[in-house]
Amino acid sequence: MRHILIAALAVTAFQGCANEPAGPVMGELDFVRSDGEIVRTIEVEFAEDEETRATGLMHRRQLSLSQGMLFIFPAPDSLSFWMANTPIPLDIIFVGADSTIVNIAKRTTPLSREFIRSTDLAQYVVEVRGGFSDRFGIDTATRIQWRKTETAE
Repeated sequence: MRHILIAALAVTAFQGCANEPAGPVMGELDFVRSDGEIVRTIEVEFAEDEETRATGLMHRRQLSLSQGMLFIFPAPDSLSFWMANTPIPLDIIFVGADSTIVNIAKRTTPLSREFIRSTDLAQYVVEVRGGFSDRFGIDTATRIQWRKTETAE
């Protein structure tokens, strides 16, 4: 009887683990100049579904200059973001379907509910630490490229 109970508990625990959501999808993102030179490479988390896009970097208290988040939308659109529940300043980089930067909202105000909008159609958004764009010379002549590397457990 004891062996049956242990086996039942093991199966239940295994099923519980199988239903837990996987960690974030991770990858690397390059900022590339028009001449093809990579300006900076960062590690990114991918926000590809409604839930991860809605949460973004909310509640994060730290973000290094080598980290960020890439939001991927199904099609180009007029996008808007806000900083509610985000306690650190960010540079929000709006990127068109061709992977070229449309506009950059620099050093956004933490915890603000003011909408930050793309100035043209955008399909991607990169969030990085506030001041990143100025520090590395990222502007509308820059494009991005990325690759997925792993899913965190």
